[in-house]
Amino acid sequence: MSIEIIDITAKKQLRDFINLPYQVHRHHQRWVPPLYRDEWSYFDSHKNRSFADNDTILCVAYEDLLPVGRIMGIVNHKHNQRMNELNARFGYLECYKSQDVADALMARVEQWAHDLGMTKLVGPMGFSDQDPEGFIVEGYEHEPTIATYYNYDYIPRFLDARGYSKEIDYVVYLLDLTKPLPEVFERIHSRFHERAEYEFLEFSTKKQLKPYVRPILRLMSETFSHLYGFDPLTDGEIYELGTKYLPAIDPRFVKAARTRDVLVGFLIAMPNLNDGFRKAKGRLFPFGIVHFLRALRTTRQLDLLVGGVKEEFRGRGLDMWGLLAVIHSAQQAGFTLIDSHHELENNTAVRNGMERLGGKLSKRFRIYQKAL
Repeated sequence: MSIEIIDITAKKQLRDFINLPYQVHRHHQRWVPPLYRDEWSYFDSHKNRSFADNDTILCVAYEDLLPVGRIMGIVNHKHNQRMNELNARFGYLECYKSQDVADALMARVEQWAHDLGMTKLVGPMGFSDQDPEGFIVEGYEHEPTIATYYNYDYIPRFLDARGYSKEIDYVVYLLDLTKPLPEVFERIHSRFHERAEYEFLEFSTKKQLKPYVRPILRLMSETFSHLYGFDPLTDGEIYELGTKYLPAIDPRFVKAARTRDVLVGFLIAMPNLNDGFRKAKGRLFPFGIVHFLRALRTTRQLDLLVGGVKEEFRGRGLDMWGLLAVIHSAQQAGFTLIDSHHELENNTAVRNGMERLGGKLSKRFRIYQKAL
């Protein structure tokens, strides 16, 4: 059978692009289906402003007129200029178990990127750090978290066979909350509240949290600016992220610290709602919302999302205070497990903290690269 790669120019092709993962993963036990509504908004160049700021290509692979694979190519000019790079990105690669299909999709994006003058292709990545990054290469038996890939294990093998190699890895830790914390950490947590120079902020309602959402996101943009693949957020992106995630955030699992009315640290976690996503099957209405509400009541896994400390306040234990505060709130709420989400493998400070608390390395995600 011949493979035809089509650059998306029509709504039907975009529908095939969006629907394909639901078919590829229909027997994949751990895969979490995204919401169709979110997918149509993200991949719509009229709704997603990132399309205006980047060169992009969306492709679908067909065999005998049936969609069998997809891929996205991105050139993030702003990031390239900031980092003095000529990198293109690939992302959202999906296909059935066929090296030929994967090769055809990668070849199309490689040629496209080369024609734009790029010298390296990296991925999987999206427009920004807020999009999924890295294919899972270890720990397939564990639950995924929000905004991460959960690919079949054949996808990394296809990339290896095509000559791709590791660019960088993210690691994930699991922390068992059924075991008591070492006593020294309980003392550390208590002593923090005796330090008059900081005001430690904890929230019980969204009304209390709402005024802090944008300041927290601005601090995230500031503290993440040096990390791999991250670009500082614009005011518009901060507004969009705040609007998007505030309804889904449980205020109990947001912690922040300030001094002299300046926000200096934060940590955000949220309950794992995978069971709700799976039962909703990509649709929020009419009954999907019921599955999410039930998952919110029954889940016992809490996922760390983002955290940061203002540079001049690092090394003072504020990151540990945030983590201990989240752990206490999680235990009080009946959670039994914390997933650390993505941590860069070279982020030794965070990794050491998780290991000191008893966290076990559970998953590894990889970003690949290839010279063009």
